[in-house]
Amino acid sequence: MGAGWTGKLKRNGFGWGLILPSLLFLCLFTYYPMLKAAWLSLYEQNLATPKPVFVGLGNYANLLKDPVFLKVFGNNIWFAVGTVPASLGLAFLMALFADKAIKGRAFARLAFFYPNMIPMIAVANIWLFLYTPHFGLFARLAAWIANQPVNLLGTPDTVMGALIVMMIWKEAGYFMIFYLAGMQQIPKDLYEAAAVHGVGTWASIRRITIPLTMPTTLFVAVIAVTNSFKLVDHLWIMTKGGPNHASNLLLYYIYETSFNFYDQGMAAAMTVVMIALLLLISSLQFFGWDRKIYYE
Repeated sequence: MGAGWTGKLKRNGFGWGLILPSLLFLCLFTYYPMLKAAWLSLYEQNLATPKPVFVGLGNYANLLKDPVFLKVFGNNIWFAVGTVPASLGLAFLMALFADKAIKGRAFARLAFFYPNMIPMIAVANIWLFLYTPHFGLFARLAAWIANQPVNLLGTPDTVMGALIVMMIWKEAGYFMIFYLAGMQQIPKDLYEAAAVHGVGTWASIRRITIPLTMPTTLFVAVIAVTNSFKLVDHLWIMTKGGPNHASNLLLYYIYETSFNFYDQGMAAAMTVVMIALLLLISSLQFFGWDRKIYYE
């Protein structure tokens, strides 16, 4: 009995020893900041009150009265709705193309993945030039369609769409890698059997490829939703949240509130709201799709 427990303790101790460094970093850089933000969100701390004053849920109540926060929150929802489905769909189509045994397959994979290798700041500068009125390619195309000069990043009605297009271009290649890995795990004899029974290409994709890549879709969807709330480097270069907060996103507004307006309590409250929203969406994705996914 004693020897068995000793061996079990040694095995468990060895396992905990292996994960301890990662666990320490996770607690130090993830869980502690989350708990610190939750605690700070209960206090008022700004330039007028440098010493924190406990206000309970007052910061959250003020968020519901803040028209800028409500607009930014809505912007981020639309940004996620615009980028996530389109990025996943485009990534799936690119993976289908890259998975075929064609000449230049390696070049196609590199070309699809290349945008993800470019730093976000560089991507923002490239697309800023493409959207520059009178000079940029897309600006000239929009002016030709509208038959008048168009400022894609300077007009509230077009700025969010312009940013969504850029983000889809940036992220689709990254998601393609996951889909490509998932497709390569599908047994090829399934497609051969389908072909023998006269099943067409699109029917095979609908009945074989899509169901068997659903675990990949779930994983990629969680990453895509998270990215839609955390990727805001481009705003600093392209719009700084303008015009009139039409392109402002939640994380960038948190940054402005904390470091430009020095309102730590409100920034912490918005951080807690964003974390809670991401946890809710991720939970709905996992529990909503898990029973419909084929894992083997």
